[in-house]
Amino acid sequence: MRIKQTLAAAAAALIALSAVTACDDKPEPGRAGGVTTPARPGAPAPQAGPPSAGSTADAQKYLRQYTSCENLATGGPDDVRLRSSSVKSVGGSVTGLGVCSDLRENGATGIFLTPDMKKFQEAYHKQVMDKIAAGEPEYGLYSRVLVGKDFVAEPTSATTARALAKSGMRVLTCNPTFGVPEGHKKEKALVDHCVLSDFVHTADGAGAGSPEPGASQDGRQKPPANPGLPSAGSLSELRKLIASSVDCKRFSTDPETVAIRSIDYEPFIDGDPAGWGVGERGLCGQPGGAQRAHGLVWLDKVDDMAALQSRAKAVQLKEIQENGGRPKATKSVLLLGGNVAIETNDPSSRFGLYQQQFFRLECRPGFTTPQGYRSEKAVVDGCVLTNYEPDGIKP
Repeated sequence: MRIKQTLAAAAAALIALSAVTACDDKPEPGRAGGVTTPARPGAPAPQAGPPSAGSTADAQKYLRQYTSCENLATGGPDDVRLRSSSVKSVGGSVTGLGVCSDLRENGATGIFLTPDMKKFQEAYHKQVMDKIAAGEPEYGLYSRVLVGKDFVAEPTSATTARALAKSGMRVLTCNPTFGVPEGHKKEKALVDHCVLSDFVHTADGAGAGSPEPGASQDGRQKPPANPGLPSAGSLSELRKLIASSVDCKRFSTDPETVAIRSIDYEPFIDGDPAGWGVGERGLCGQPGGAQRAHGLVWLDKVDDMAALQSRAKAVQLKEIQENGGRPKATKSVLLLGGNVAIETNDPSSRFGLYQQQFFRLECRPGFTTPQGYRSEKAVVDGCVLTNYEPDGIKP
């Protein structure tokens, strides 16, 4: 009898001790015994905020939770596995560099340490805009640049990029024509005109979700419907439309004539017009020859307004950085309609065109349209269409 009482007392004490332990040290969801555990077998623990790494080896440990990252090397940007990297040329903000082999996807992942993530994002944004201005309108559109708190990963495989985008890392995209599709996470980057998301954009559209309003299936922004801006079905229609503002009695669509450059008249669009989204292009005025060029104005039928505004934005931001935003006096100002554009350096012509509801693209950071001037929404983020000119032309 005494033995039974002793056993019963011991059992009661054990139950009480278990209850106290359960109250005082109850594991949180996803945790066991105070140690974070995966939510499901084989899956890495969910991340709270962007991951940090003190070295390329630390970054490798993080990446290996989500993907293959073997044979880590820190030989430098000449490593053949980094030949397609866009980050290796981002100067000034990268203090450590590594690359590992992605055996699962037969590729590689670049690792870049940066103690100042804002500085890195500023440098990357500048690189993207410079490339767009130089004639690569899609540069950075299919970004695989994934950022953490103080390091960057750039995999060659979109599949690997998608795996990392499900962690605490985010895809950094600075191409102004990009839009995050509906259903994907969208976060503010540390610099204006860039975005962080968990969406990995590819040229074939693989993995794209339903687009947000105003975005196409491939992530590129669609031009907004703006029936208030003048449009034309052809250059001939455009020429008639602007006859009251621009002297276009002499007109040519000959490619050699249209491509002319003059000391007194420079077009805004430089290089291949197709790379700017322009389908047809013509020239008003006297192109020169026996006498000096006179009254040159370029007319453009625009097929892709997003591409045109992206290039124009990049050019404007570069001018702001290099010479305070003032282009040469002989360079034409680009005025936009709904699906057309006009390039002229003649203030009187621009005055008339503003009256006809053509607008100039303004992308200066912090710009606000002054009272008394009109403003319309632009296709690209960070810009507006306005009839205001800094030098004071008032319609």
